[in-house]
Amino acid sequence: MVRELIKLLSRPLLRVFFVGIVGLLALPVCAGITALHAQTELETPDATEPAVRILEPSQIERLFPGNEGATAERQGGEHGAFWTVKSAGAVIGYVASTYEMTKSVGYSGQPIDVLIGITTGARISGALLLRHNEPVLTLGISSDDIQKYLDGFTGYDLKAPRIDAFTDSSGVPSIIARATVTTGVMRDAVLRTARATVMRLGLIPTAGASVDRLKFEPRSWKELIGESALLQKVVTFEEASRLFGKIAAPLPADQGIFLDAWVALLDPPTIGQNLLGRKPFERIFAGIASGDSALFIGSSGLHSHRGTAYVGSGYFERLEVIQGERTFKLKKNDYLRIDTLALPDAPQLNEMSVFRISAQSGFNATQPFRVEIVAERPRDDGTISSIRMPLTYQLPKAFVSPAPPPKHDAPMWVSAWQRKPLTIAGVGLLIVLVAAALFAQEWFVRRPSLWLWSRMGFLTVTLVFLGWGANGQLSVVQVVAFFHSLLNGFRWETFLIEPVIFVLWSFVALGLLFWGRGVYCGWLCPFGALQELLNEGAKRLGIKQIEVPFHIQERLWAIKYTLFMLILGLSFYSMDYALRLAEVEPFKTAISMRFQRAWPFVAFVVALLAAGLFIERFFCRYLCPLGAALAIPAKMKLFDWLHRRPQCGRECRFCETQCTVGAIDTLGRINPNECVLCLRCQVILNDATQCIVLKRRAGRSEGQPSPLPNAKSPTTLELKGGA
Repeated sequence: MVRELIKLLSRPLLRVFFVGIVGLLALPVCAGITALHAQTELETPDATEPAVRILEPSQIERLFPGNEGATAERQGGEHGAFWTVKSAGAVIGYVASTYEMTKSVGYSGQPIDVLIGITTGARISGALLLRHNEPVLTLGISSDDIQKYLDGFTGYDLKAPRIDAFTDSSGVPSIIARATVTTGVMRDAVLRTARATVMRLGLIPTAGASVDRLKFEPRSWKELIGESALLQKVVTFEEASRLFGKIAAPLPADQGIFLDAWVALLDPPTIGQNLLGRKPFERIFAGIASGDSALFIGSSGLHSHRGTAYVGSGYFERLEVIQGERTFKLKKNDYLRIDTLALPDAPQLNEMSVFRISAQSGFNATQPFRVEIVAERPRDDGTISSIRMPLTYQLPKAFVSPAPPPKHDAPMWVSAWQRKPLTIAGVGLLIVLVAAALFAQEWFVRRPSLWLWSRMGFLTVTLVFLGWGANGQLSVVQVVAFFHSLLNGFRWETFLIEPVIFVLWSFVALGLLFWGRGVYCGWLCPFGALQELLNEGAKRLGIKQIEVPFHIQERLWAIKYTLFMLILGLSFYSMDYALRLAEVEPFKTAISMRFQRAWPFVAFVVALLAAGLFIERFFCRYLCPLGAALAIPAKMKLFDWLHRRPQCGRECRFCETQCTVGAIDTLGRINPNECVLCLRCQVILNDATQCIVLKRRAGRSEGQPSPLPNAKSPTTLELKGGA
């Protein structure tokens, strides 16, 4: 074998050719190391843990520009944690992690971790990429490009309507061409995480729980206090004097009561009907709009919670209801005086009032609010001393109906499928045509002209439509991602977000059982189609083909299997390194990016295509790790529908010389690991002008001498270069 290899390399053309290929093999890997250098900093040793737990000052500054010296405090526990950001003691916003909040996972099956800054006004203040392992970034799109894309979310109003992950909108940055899936996943992760955070913090209203306005159970005054349905605020003379300071008419020095106030929300019948009685309760709620709330305030002591100024002004200036950032003024027209309570164990109160709070004002009875009672006293200098006596009220959960189950948005992959129905239909049609040709193989191969033109036309469609149009080029990186998803928790959504690739892989998986790897490599691989079309043109232009002896070729096959095992094994140590080595695949440069890439990558592809002019499907034969990955499970192939004759390999070796990838050995056997199912050998087998067995039969039927069983016969030489 060594002697044959030396003899082969002694030819000047072959020597230059092989030396050039070996040299250029290093180009894409070296270029990948440079292009992906920035990506290394985004990796963490343990991809299942959050990328950060303590925010650096530089990260805070990046998310909240102009707030130097701001600090962040982690809150929320281990699951769904976030950071509260403060500057000069005041809260200026919050920071959430996409991985911690929503467990966002990219197309690689590995976490995507982006920090999102959110202002107190429910706007995105910035987004910072921490970690990713997306294979699409080997398409010449750097981490800096992804960061610029994330910067486009700055200023987005989270109160705006939901935006589909793959639909362009003026409110969010457009997804990046050739990185549709990755940037679509990132957009979905950023918006879902930000919305989940602001809803959790109550920064935007949610259609959630509601007050239970139907159930009634008898309660005593003491029981309502025990359930926190009634809350009390007591202020003594001593406390009030301290709060007022020096005033013109000091309060008594004893331990008397300045204010003894009670507050309750009357909306639940168990509270309102027990306090007021059934008829007064029904009369009150019959007179207010649906959804409005009724607030009970009763008091005793020296200070009146109502006062008398409301008679002239129309507002109760001594009362304020505060919820979040809103302050609700209580109006005279919304006031009802209560003289007695229905509960026999209720204390004696000087004043009892019921106030209506309109739902249109934005008041939410299920959320906490604060009632502030204001008291004023003049000072000696004529100024007014004012104090506020707050009481915070939260309607107990027992009186709140749980929120209905949330209406989950359609999964992101559904949107991905809805946006390209024609493309998916086109891919499906190609698959049907391939399957039909292989199932009707015997009828198909008996028509050489139909086979030739159909194959050339189909490969052209595969290259132009499936490859350059639909970006339907499978890759060994997807095989690696599949392995990792099986180990880290398989999720169909991870693969469904790219419909064209999913449809192709589904057919390939089925095709491996029926026909082997050739169902994809020979018909649906865009780069394979490009190689075969160029080689067909080269042969028609008279370029002489190089014959590689079978025993040498058999050793060269080991290169692609070695590459596949190296890429797969390396991915368990570092996905980044595996992606660099996967640059040996020219698919991204030639198909996905249409040769618009750095010159080392383009030079590598040109070298492979140039080699393919002399050795048909040079890359497929010796270097393709994807082909190797498909050949391994193809060992489980259930059927063998490629026919051979007893004379093949013994009396005739013409098919061996015509095989596209050299998959037929010297004994005439077809190696299913290398066969690409081009059906060329089946056409020859059924063509009386090419198959020597059929020639013999034709000769005997016409009474002519049978041709010699020599693969180097004149007829063979004449047809050798043709289709």
